[in-house]
Amino acid sequence: MRIKALVIRILRQFLRDKRTMALMILAPILILTMLNLVFNGRDYIPKVGLVGFPEQLMEQMDLDDAKIKDYSSTEAAGKALKDGKLDGYLSLKGQKPEIKLEGSDPTANRAFMLWAQKAFKPVLPNSNIQQLDVDYLHGSATMSQFDFFGPVLLAYFAFFFVFLIAGVSFLRERTSGTLERLLASPLRRWEIVAGYVLGFGIFTTIQASIITWYGIYILDMLMEGSFLLVLLTILLLSFTALTLGILLSAFANNEMQIIQFIPLVIVPQVFFSGLFNLETMSEWLSWIGPLTPLYYAADAMRDLMVRGYGLKEIYPDLFLLFGLSILFMILNVAALKKHRKM
Repeated sequence: MRIKALVIRILRQFLRDKRTMALMILAPILILTMLNLVFNGRDYIPKVGLVGFPEQLMEQMDLDDAKIKDYSSTEAAGKALKDGKLDGYLSLKGQKPEIKLEGSDPTANRAFMLWAQKAFKPVLPNSNIQQLDVDYLHGSATMSQFDFFGPVLLAYFAFFFVFLIAGVSFLRERTSGTLERLLASPLRRWEIVAGYVLGFGIFTTIQASIITWYGIYILDMLMEGSFLLVLLTILLLSFTALTLGILLSAFANNEMQIIQFIPLVIVPQVFFSGLFNLETMSEWLSWIGPLTPLYYAADAMRDLMVRGYGLKEIYPDLFLLFGLSILFMILNVAALKKHRKM
């Protein structure tokens, strides 16, 4: 009977907590659905440029299963390659084709090379496309999968742990009564939010600096750009995670409810961060990516670490991360109204 009473008490506790019940059922369904849409999406179609190919040769080649565009010169094709409009281009040097790959995405590189092998098979049946001259705008033939995924993982883990620590820490400030005492003081709501963000931000800065240094200099991640710009990107992402964690903690009553936000807020961002190619996803789903902070951080990190770009190329991503931090801070000020009107 005692065991029965304990079981009934636990069941009633779960039934009263509607958020936990929904999490146990809806979160796995959401994640499984996302995985299905990612892995059962479309095959990647390479974007190919052709420079100086005569029409007679093109008529013999198998040009299906690729997005083809003709260019009048290698300079024009090279500009399109740098702008991300092409995965690579083919040019003729005498009678021998040469390949120039963008190089930063192993998936796109592999799709391009497989297509090139198929395209040249009708005209060069005994050729091995791997033996042709291949040049890379970014990366190299020895670039590993970790070099490609590393910048995204660096950003993701920084975002995840800052969000978790910020949410739990601010929740404790509320449940311990500290926040109520601050609200009863002459401090304004925006001053309280700014104080918490700056206070937590000191430790966020330390954490971001350590993991960035460790990833690049200890794990030897590919690093073509500026370490300081990488650190700045991680810091801005961390502040976005910090302000978002504090904001969502206002809607939680205990640590468990903070954890419940992870599969709903953090995990879905993985699918739009660049770990999976967005072009292979369903079109109706890909619009979600630009709404997530990790989308911009991962884009900036890849541009810096893999492509070697500078501030001129990544400043829109940094600006959007900064803007999201400010937005979440404003929403935090508004969220404090539920505790006390000032």
